[in-house]
Amino acid sequence: MTPLKLIALDDDDLKVLSAHVQDAVGREADMAYIPTEQRFAVIVNRFDWSGLQKPGNGGAYERRRSAVRFDKVRKVQVQNVNPGGERVMALLAIRFEPSEPPSGFVTLIFAGDAAIRLDVECIEVELRDLGAAWSTKNLPQHPDDAETAQ
Repeated sequence: MTPLKLIALDDDDLKVLSAHVQDAVGREADMAYIPTEQRFAVIVNRFDWSGLQKPGNGGAYERRRSAVRFDKVRKVQVQNVNPGGERVMALLAIRFEPSEPPSGFVTLIFAGDAAIRLDVECIEVELRDLGAAWSTKNLPQHPDDAETAQ
C-alpha cells in the first residue's frame, strides 16, 4: 500500500483522519509541543484499517509508523499523560470542539482515561506515514466489540 498522507482543515476532514489513527499506539516520550512554532506532534504506530478491505491478505494485518502534526496550537493541556514518559498509550480518537470560529479545541482521546487537549487557532493537522508497513497478527479489540457482535 502507498504511504498515507492526509491533511485536515475542518471537522469533517479531522473525522476521516481520526478514523485512520484509531487504535494507534505510541509512547508518551514520542509526543512534543513546540510553543515557538505553535506545533504539537506525535509519532505512533497506526493500525492500517484500510488493509482489512484487501482480499487474500492471509489473516495478517499491518501497522505503519506515522507522524501526526498539529499546527496553530496555542496551548496544551494533559490528563493522565506524563510528557516524556515511557508508557505506551492507545489512541482511540481525535475530536474537535469549536469555540470562536475558526478556533477551538482538538482533543486526542487515549485508553485509560487519558487525553491531550490542544487549544488551536484553527484545524490544521497532517497525518503522514513514515515508512513501510509491517505485519501483525493482532487485530485491535474494544471491550464493547463482543456486546456489539451479539
